[in-house]
Amino acid sequence: MSLDFTVVPQFLDVILLGVLWTILITLGASVLSFFVGIFFAIIALYAPWFVRLPFRAFEWLFMGTPLLLQLFLIYFGLIQVGIDLPAFVAGVIGLGLHYAVYNSELIQASILAVDRGQTEAARTLGLSRMQTLRYVVVPQAVRDVIPPIGNNMIALLKDSALVSVIGVSELTLSAQQAIGRTFRPFEFYVTAAAFYYAINLIMEAVQRRIERRIALSR
Repeated sequence: MSLDFTVVPQFLDVILLGVLWTILITLGASVLSFFVGIFFAIIALYAPWFVRLPFRAFEWLFMGTPLLLQLFLIYFGLIQVGIDLPAFVAGVIGLGLHYAVYNSELIQASILAVDRGQTEAARTLGLSRMQTLRYVVVPQAVRDVIPPIGNNMIALLKDSALVSVIGVSELTLSAQQAIGRTFRPFEFYVTAAAFYYAINLIMEAVQRRIERRIALSR
């Protein structure tokens, strides 16, 4: 059977809806992973030991198990303890927490790289420990770690396809729905790949722009 891309426009509304959901999932999970990653980094470095130990166990869980399993646990597992999350919310939380752990490792290294003299100077000026972290240490650490976190966000975009297994109609599942009605897998998977690539290019352009602005502000 020869290729026939003329069937794609007939299902363009389905594909574009999938693109929209993919973008929303990626944005939501990216924001969650960024801010939760900062929170996790502060806990790992400055919290008392009885707080750090449970956190380390949580961190091991998300770094030592597949993302797909984590999505299953959040969506299908939590409902057994009375927490019924919509598929979209479960997907955002699963992706967000998974990448927050990796972002936390990056931010921790960046925080430790901040010159201790700046911390001491801030404390000398009367800032508390939390104020020093908030206004001096964390902003510098986050600024320096933007490039690798940006790479994580691009990886998150690609992993967003996994939320299709819990029923979120993102781009991959939308393509599969069109395939189920047309029996044209190659055409729709190529179309989905093209949209993923386009979103990827946009994210890379935004990341480069942010990096240039950060470089100019130094």
